[in-house]
Amino acid sequence: MTATPPPEPPGLPEPTGTPPRPPGTVPDPEVLPVLADSVRLDGDTVLILDRRCFPFDLRWVRCGTVEEVARAIEDMVTQSSGPYFAALGAMVLAARAAHHHRDPAAARADLTAAGARIIAARATNNHLATAVRAVVTEVDRAGTPTGSALVEAALTGARAGDRRYRDRSRALGEHTAALLPDGASVLTHCWADLYLVDTVAALGRHGKRVRYYCTETRPYLQGARLTAETLAEMGVDTTLITDGMGASVIATGQVTHLVTAADRVTMDGHVINKVGTLQLATAAHAYAVPFLAQVQAPTRPPPPPPTSPSNTGTAPRSCTPWAAAPPAPGSAATTRPSTSPHPGSCAPW
Repeated sequence: MTATPPPEPPGLPEPTGTPPRPPGTVPDPEVLPVLADSVRLDGDTVLILDRRCFPFDLRWVRCGTVEEVARAIEDMVTQSSGPYFAALGAMVLAARAAHHHRDPAAARADLTAAGARIIAARATNNHLATAVRAVVTEVDRAGTPTGSALVEAALTGARAGDRRYRDRSRALGEHTAALLPDGASVLTHCWADLYLVDTVAALGRHGKRVRYYCTETRPYLQGARLTAETLAEMGVDTTLITDGMGASVIATGQVTHLVTAADRVTMDGHVINKVGTLQLATAAHAYAVPFLAQVQAPTRPPPPPPTSPSNTGTAPRSCTPWAAAPPAPGSAATTRPSTSPHPGSCAPW
C-alpha cells in the first residue's frame, strides 16, 4: 500500500497592509447638541434636562420654586455649567415669588435668601455665586424695584448672565481650536460642557479634522454618556476608552493633545480638575504631549499682595508669584510660572 501525502494547506493571502485610518473628521459647526441647551426658563418653571439618565432617556425635570431648583442641583440632575444656568432661572423664580412685596427691602431680602440657598446647593461650584451675582447686581442697578419691575430687572440680569457665559465660552473654544492643528487626535476626560461644544464647533468652522478619545469617567460616566454622545452628535470621530487606558493611548502615539476643562486654576497656575486628570497629565508630560486646560479668564483681578508679614501670617513657601495681570478673556490656562514681582499665595481666584 502506498501512502498518500496529506494535501498542502491552503496558501495564506499575500499581506496587503492595513489602510491608514483617516485623520479624523471635520465637525459640523451648525449642529447644536442636546446638552448645549439643557436648562430652560419656561414661564414660571425652570426645565432641567436630567443628565443622570441621558442619553438613554430624554427626561426633563420641572422646577417651579427656588427650593426645587436647589434640590435638582444637589441631586446631580445637572452639573458642570448646568447649575449656572439653573441658578439664573432660579433667581428669576425668586423675583416672581417676591414681586408682591411693596417694601423694596423685603423683596431684596427674599432675593438674598434665595441666592444663599442656591449657592449652598453645590458649594464647590463657583458658577452658582456668579449667576446669583449677575441677577442681584441688575436688580440693585435698577434701584431695588418691586412688582413687575423687580421681575423685569431679574430677567434682564439672567439674560445678560446667560449671554456673557456663552460669549466667553465661544471665545475659549476659538482660542483652543487655534492651538489644535488639522488632524489632531485629542484625549479628553470627564465632560467639558460648552467648552467642548464650542471648541468642536470652532474646529468645524475652520475646516479642521479632529479625532477624539474620551474616558468613560466613573462613577457617573460623564465621558461615556455626555462627552461621547455630544461628540457623535456633532459628527466627530470618537473612541470611548476606559479610565485606565489613557496612559496607553498616549504612550502608543494615538493622541496628539490632552484637552480638559478645569474646576479650579490657582494663581500660580496649578490645575485642579476631575479625579483621574493627574494620571493623564503625568503621562502627557512623560510623552511630550501638550496638555491644554480650558478655563475662563478671571472676571476680577487677584487680591493685592500683603503689605506686611505681621497682619497676614506666614505665606506658604511653595507658592509661585501671582501673574502680573489676568489672561485675556477666553484664554486657556497656562502652567508656566509667573515672573511678576508680587508675592502670592495658592488661593484660587
